[in-house]
Formats: sequence, structure tokens, C-alpha cells
Amino acid sequence: MTSPIALVTVSYFSGDDVVNCLRSVSAASAEPPQLIVVNNAATDDLQPVLAPFTGATVLNPGSNLGYGAAVNLAARSLPASAEWILVTNPDVEFTPGSIDALLAVATADDRIGVVGPRITNDDGTIYPSARALPSLTAGAGHAIFHRVWPGNPWSRRYLQADRSQTRSDQPVTSGWLSGACLLVRRSAFEEVGGFDDRFFMYFEDVDLGERLANAGWKVLYVPTASVAHAGGTSTKAHSAAMTRAHHHSAYLYLAKRYHQWYYLPVRLALRLGLGLRSAAAGR
Repeated sequence: MTSPIALVTVSYFSGDDVVNCLRSVSAASAEPPQLIVVNNAATDDLQPVLAPFTGATVLNPGSNLGYGAAVNLAARSLPASAEWILVTNPDVEFTPGSIDALLAVATADDRIGVVGPRITNDDGTIYPSARALPSLTAGAGHAIFHRVWPGNPWSRRYLQADRSQTRSDQPVTSGWLSGACLLVRRSAFEEVGGFDDRFFMYFEDVDLGERLANAGWKVLYVPTASVAHAGGTSTKAHSAAMTRAHHHSAYLYLAKRYHQWYYLPVRLALRLGLGLRSAAAGR
């Protein structure tokens, strides 16, 4: 029987991480999901390292599409039997039963569009993977003060669910969920057009969560499902470029959200402020 879940991961010179990720899947799901790896590094041959995973499909777009566009490519290739798309970073490892736990919550309500697990860092701390949508005030306050004043009120509001739910196992409605690991209903994903390809990296998950919620789908954080995330191992060698990409995507998201003509002065201020912050952070 074909699994209703298709796992999609995107590799950029991340072969070792992909192997560890896929190895963790068998204990995480009673029914093995379909496995799809999008290889965004045209010169990286993944076939030898993925040989043990006989059911895995490797898609080679021939260039680096970015994260969201690569996932969209994989989603378009899925058979009709795939009702759920498990989007995961290659440096994520699933704990036993975690995929089953996500699916159990996701299938409990036909209006649930996406669920995300509790994500732990290398040191065992919880990554704040469930967050409120970044308003102008909360987003700016978090961006400006988080590094120097972690307990500021804007960051507390923005990094909501993980901090408030460490003592609870109940699913929590969230504004958006980290794209490091998402189980998204395929029909919901297709209804909203998938990820916005304009986000090369970062904020594509924020944008997706907002569009799903606006379309009437529920966005739920599931703390009973847990995964471990090494955190950006495929981008450490390109940190300056990733810093620029993060700030560009932040501007793109806010400009898209506040697109009306009367927000033009705000958009200009955002472009200037994020550009200066990107330049300072890249030094």
C-alpha cells in the first residue's frame, strides 16, 4: 500500500545530512513515506549516498532553485496517492513515532492545513518553531532588540508558542511554523499555490502560514511530536550570503503584507533599515 505521506527534502551539498535524516524516518512512521530529495547543487552527485534508500527519488533541477521553489517542484511530481507533504530540512532527524504523532493530529480535523513538531537544538533546548505573524511593531522590535535584550516584549510576543507550551502537550494554533519541518495537507498547499517562489530562502514558511490561515486552514503546533535540528549545516559556509538573503526575504514579506499605496513610506523605511542592518550584520 502506498503511503499517503510524501517526504520532501532539499539538499545543497548536504548528502551526509540527508542520509541521517532518511535513516531516522523508519522509526518515526509505522508506514514508510515516499521519499523525494531535490538536489539544488548541480555538481553534487547524490545517487551513491542515497543508494541504500531504494525507494527514494532524486530530482535534479540543474540549478539552485531556493528552498520553496524546490519543494514546489517536488510537490508537482507527486502521485495522486500523496495526500500529505512532509517538508523537512536535510539536517532534521525524526524521533521515534514523531511522524505518526503529526499525522494523528493533522487528520483529526479536515480544516487542519499544516502541523509542525517541537524542534530541539543540538544542546537540547527548544527552538521557537511556532510564532506569531510578524507585525511591523513586533517584527521590528524583535529584529532590533533580540540579540541585546532577549526578554524584550516584542520578542516574547513573536516567539509565542514554544515558550508558553513547554509544560503542555496540547496542539496550539500558531501564526506560522518553521519550514524546517512541516506536515502540510496537499490540497491546502495546492489551493494557496504552494510556497511563493520569490522567497529564495527564509520567510517562505511565514508567508505560507499566513496564506493558509487566510484561506481558512488551521495552522497547528504539535509538541507531542519532536524532531532534532542541527541548524543550517548546509549554509554555514555561505553565512554572509544567507544573511543578505534573510534580510531581503524579510523585506519581501513585509512589502507583500503591507502592499497598499499608502504604505509606500513604510516600505521605503523598511528597505533602508533592513539594508543597513544586513550590511552591518555581514561585516
